[in-house]
Amino acid sequence: MARRSSRACAAAMATAAVFALLAATATATGLVRVEHPTKSDGSLSLLVVGDWGRKGTYNQSRVAEQMGKVGEKLNIDFVISTGDNFYEDGLTGVDDQAFEESFTDIYTAKSLQKPWYLVLGNHDYRGDVLAQLSPVLRKIDQRFLCMRSFIVNAEIVDFFFIDTTPFQLKYWTRPKDHHYDWRGVAPRQKYITNLLKDMDEAMKKSTAKWKIAVGHHTIRSVSDHGDTKELLQLLLPVLKDPQKEYFLITVSWNFSPIQYLTSGGGSKAWRGVFQPNSDKLQFFYDGQGFMSLQINQDQADFIFYDVSGNILYKWSKSKANYLQPSTYITEA
Repeated sequence: MARRSSRACAAAMATAAVFALLAATATATGLVRVEHPTKSDGSLSLLVVGDWGRKGTYNQSRVAEQMGKVGEKLNIDFVISTGDNFYEDGLTGVDDQAFEESFTDIYTAKSLQKPWYLVLGNHDYRGDVLAQLSPVLRKIDQRFLCMRSFIVNAEIVDFFFIDTTPFQLKYWTRPKDHHYDWRGVAPRQKYITNLLKDMDEAMKKSTAKWKIAVGHHTIRSVSDHGDTKELLQLLLPVLKDPQKEYFLITVSWNFSPIQYLTSGGGSKAWRGVFQPNSDKLQFFYDGQGFMSLQINQDQADFIFYDVSGNILYKWSKSKANYLQPSTYITEA
């Protein structure tokens, strides 16, 4: 086991009280459900970041600094990671120093010493996936809660975290020079079938006023990777149930009956690729940054920030009247 840094010890102590309030249970569908309380006024504030784990390089440290400032201003309750937590090839084991070098030693702001709920990205699957899922990492830094697919219930909102990497057939049949750790996943078809069944049942049973799905891969995208056809074919029908209204947070942004939002600029960015599709695109930015969400019973406010903490775009959704169309708010 790697020697714990002083920052890791501090992070563990700082979050001990927070995690004492959390409870995790297995639902009837087999998905772990984590209960996270709202603030005393019933509201919730959080940050979303993805594609970050590069030991502080490619402006990861600068993004982290601004996350700390915004996190303090909003008094956030937790952080969501949309995956690709450790580049280029995940972790080598539970004693990999990259865990502290890319996570504990980077996100040091007091405001970020809150629970981090994480899904896996394709780069994470190139390493030791079981290590990244191991509770051993939470003994090093108690903020870190990574699972394949799970639910976080925060009273007014259910977050459905979905393991999207196994859906992509190319990772199985055309891995190029990469090795993917499919332990606990293979055979693919059985895993995906069971996951979709569990998610569909959990979403239908949800009584939360807001429902947000979180995954690594975009369903629709106007940038380099484009649409993920397997998610269009398999996951989208689950989300498009007429009884549901969802936000999908991934690591392109567009609007349809489902609202798609992407936050994947935690470090290396600037691909310079823009491929318009048939959707009504409201905002596109391929630089570094992150997203915030403030939500209560009646309204959800999303804000996108760049690497310097400047506000790039704002968008709000009201639940005051369920049948009212979305409300768009431009940058002030």
